[in-house]
Amino acid sequence: MKTSIIVLLLAATAFAQNGSQSAQPSSAPAKQASSASAAPDLASQVPTPRSEDVKAMNGLVHAIYDVISGPAGARDWNRFRSLCVPQARFTATRTASDGSVAVVSWGVEEFVTKYDDVFKRISFYENAIVNRPQTFGHVTQVFSSYESRETPAGKVFARGINSIQLINDGKRWWVHSILWDEERPGNPLPPEFAHAPAGKKK
Repeated sequence: MKTSIIVLLLAATAFAQNGSQSAQPSSAPAKQASSASAAPDLASQVPTPRSEDVKAMNGLVHAIYDVISGPAGARDWNRFRSLCVPQARFTATRTASDGSVAVVSWGVEEFVTKYDDVFKRISFYENAIVNRPQTFGHVTQVFSSYESRETPAGKVFARGINSIQLINDGKRWWVHSILWDEERPGNPLPPEFAHAPAGKKK
């Protein structure tokens, strides 16, 4: 029987937090196996997702953009939470005028707190231009170029690339982390990411 990678990760975390109990005799492996089988179910830690958001990779990537897009006002943050493992990280890179790079990272609730205030004040719409996934086992990495607007059909004011890490636990897809950088002078989108394929709806 194959063991879910998520179960193993949760078991490892629990084991690290209880390191003082690790110095056990030969019965320790059996106790570790028991901890793995009793690892909490990720689905029980997040709001119930929309099935169309998590049953396929493309649905999850679409939901990532859809949930943050809309007129000025509240977003459906429970839907946002339902897409992510509880430990998910969101990381932005910024380049200062002197060329130095700043990295800012948020957990799920930190991201919600920061952007809830932002989106209540501004209209914001973001969509993928090109998605390039690569998969190995349970893990998928998607390089997803994006464009941002103030209205659905308005002028693009920002573009960039999201590096999206996804996990498939055999039951559904999860966002593990998103790391992004913006297009700017000297850092244009590569040609293969700059334009949507012909016939693609935005």
